[in-house]
Amino acid sequence: MTYDRLVCANCAAPVSEGRCAVCRASRERLQQQSGGIFAQLSPAVLVALMILLIALGVLLHQVA
Repeated sequence: MTYDRLVCANCAAPVSEGRCAVCRASRERLQQQSGGIFAQLSPAVLVALMILLIALGVLLHQVA
Protein backbone atom coordinates (compact mmCIF):
# COMPACT_ATOMS: atom_id res chain seq x y z
CA MET A 1 0.00 0.00 0.00
CA THR A 2 1.27 3.46 -0.80
CA TYR A 3 1.13 6.21 1.75
CA ASP A 4 0.27 8.98 -0.75
CA ARG A 5 -3.45 8.18 -0.43
CA LEU A 6 -3.59 7.54 3.31
CA VAL A 7 -5.12 10.09 5.67
CA CYS A 8 -3.81 10.42 9.21
CA ALA A 9 -6.32 9.70 11.98
CA ASN A 10 -4.50 12.11 14.27
CA CYS A 11 -4.49 15.31 12.19
CA ALA A 12 -6.72 14.40 9.20
CA ALA A 13 -3.99 15.40 6.73
CA PRO A 14 -2.42 13.21 4.04
CA VAL A 15 0.30 11.00 5.55
CA SER A 16 2.63 11.92 2.67
CA GLU A 17 2.77 15.51 3.93
CA GLY A 18 3.98 14.44 7.38
CA ARG A 19 2.33 17.26 9.33
CA CYS A 20 2.37 15.56 12.73
CA ALA A 21 4.56 13.02 14.52
CA VAL A 22 2.09 10.22 13.80
CA CYS A 23 2.17 11.01 10.06
CA ARG A 24 5.96 11.08 10.00
CA ALA A 25 6.23 7.78 11.88
CA SER A 26 3.71 6.09 9.58
CA ARG A 27 5.44 7.45 6.50
CA GLU A 28 8.82 6.11 7.69
CA ARG A 29 7.34 2.69 8.49
CA LEU A 30 5.63 2.41 5.11
CA GLN A 31 8.77 3.48 3.27
CA GLN A 32 10.77 0.78 5.03
CA GLN A 33 8.17 -1.90 4.26
CA SER A 34 7.87 -1.09 0.56
CA GLY A 35 11.46 -1.89 -0.35
CA GLY A 36 10.75 -5.09 -2.32
CA ILE A 37 11.97 -5.66 -5.86
CA PHE A 38 8.45 -5.53 -7.35
CA ALA A 39 7.14 -2.77 -5.07
CA GLN A 40 7.63 0.04 -7.59
CA LEU A 41 6.07 -1.80 -10.55
CA SER A 42 2.49 -1.13 -11.55
CA PRO A 43 0.01 -4.02 -11.75
CA ALA A 44 -0.11 -3.66 -15.55
CA VAL A 45 3.65 -4.17 -15.78
CA LEU A 46 3.45 -7.20 -13.49
CA VAL A 47 0.71 -8.76 -15.66
CA ALA A 48 2.78 -8.07 -18.79
CA LEU A 49 5.80 -9.75 -17.20
CA MET A 50 3.70 -12.76 -16.27
CA ILE A 51 2.34 -13.09 -19.81
CA LEU A 52 5.87 -12.80 -21.18
CA LEU A 53 7.14 -15.52 -18.84
CA ILE A 54 4.24 -17.82 -19.73
CA ALA A 55 4.84 -17.28 -23.46
CA LEU A 56 8.54 -17.96 -22.99
CA GLY A 57 7.75 -21.15 -21.08
CA VAL A 58 5.38 -22.37 -23.83
CA LEU A 59 7.97 -21.56 -26.48
CA LEU A 60 10.70 -23.42 -24.63
CA HIS A 61 8.40 -26.38 -24.05
CA GLN A 62 7.65 -26.65 -27.79
CA VAL A 63 11.31 -26.41 -28.77
CA ALA A 64 12.52 -29.01 -26.28
